[in-house]
Amino acid sequence: MPQNTIPTFSSRVLDWFDQHGRKDLPWQKNPSPYRVWVSEIMLQQTQVATVIPYYQRFMQRFSSLKRLALADQDEVLHYWSGLGYYARARNLHKTAQLIHAQHRGRFPAGIEDLVALPGIGRSTAAAILSLSRGQHHAILDGNVKRVLARHQAIDGWTGEAKVMQYLWALSEDLTPSLRTADYNQAMMDLGATLCTRSKPDCGHCPVAEDCLALCEDRVMQLPTPKAKKSLPLRDTVMLVIEQENGILLERRPPSGIWGGLWSLPECESKDAIAQACKQRWGMQVQQLSALTPWQHTFSHYRLHVYPYAVNLLAGADRVMDDQRYIWYNSNTSQKLGLAAPVKYLFNQYNTA
Repeated sequence: MPQNTIPTFSSRVLDWFDQHGRKDLPWQKNPSPYRVWVSEIMLQQTQVATVIPYYQRFMQRFSSLKRLALADQDEVLHYWSGLGYYARARNLHKTAQLIHAQHRGRFPAGIEDLVALPGIGRSTAAAILSLSRGQHHAILDGNVKRVLARHQAIDGWTGEAKVMQYLWALSEDLTPSLRTADYNQAMMDLGATLCTRSKPDCGHCPVAEDCLALCEDRVMQLPTPKAKKSLPLRDTVMLVIEQENGILLERRPPSGIWGGLWSLPECESKDAIAQACKQRWGMQVQQLSALTPWQHTFSHYRLHVYPYAVNLLAGADRVMDDQRYIWYNSNTSQKLGLAAPVKYLFNQYNTA
């Protein structure tokens, strides 16, 4: 078929969406800016199937921006626990507080005002305003990048500035002024269901007819992957200190891995455990028992965790004098954001 007789890109995408697009996702029901915003933040680097149960629980507890803004951060992190990338939850909470305080609880209607808020980038702001208010804004999330990079056979890592600039221009050119919300949802659906990273279903793609990557047999080569670097390995010793009132947990610093969450206290080595317990909490260690080590992989390094069960001879009085520490019992109603090692140990050893 000659190029000029092929229907426009957006019309084919919209026709496909009308027949096959996802229209019953939880955040598509009553798509207010608040509901769409929460879903967009959760969907960053996380698949829809994983997000849905978290979103439903989160929205049941924080059904309005005001409820989220007035909530304690520990509770917000509790409902986020397991989704990972916890900076998203902290930024979500902070942004809710800012909108509640500075915008009278109303979502800003301008994209510049949204981008100025913590955790909301250009594409996320565009998605919020287009999906909830029908405004004409192009988006460029990971799914859209993949569709466009393949359709136009764009070489180069999509996170590179020049490639990103070209993709933004292309997305803006292709986004129709009418039915923008449907088109943006369609592009996300297309990347999530057909134009997937592995095993793309080109046979059912509405824009396969003029897809340059398909014509050049380069679908699996695009988008160009980011150059891989070997991940460094770090070691840490985690302490499982248990008494009748629970397991000792320490709040992580606000930034960094598991930021703001409650985790197990750490020290540099097994030989340093007894001294660390004495200096930090006035505890006398009676016995150490090595538990099964495991490895946790982050985006920039791998963490090798060596856990030790610590049996105390005496003393733990100084713990409750420091708000960085708590005795946690999973059988209580405490709603805390727990770091991955805590959940892992609870599941593996049933220590709480």
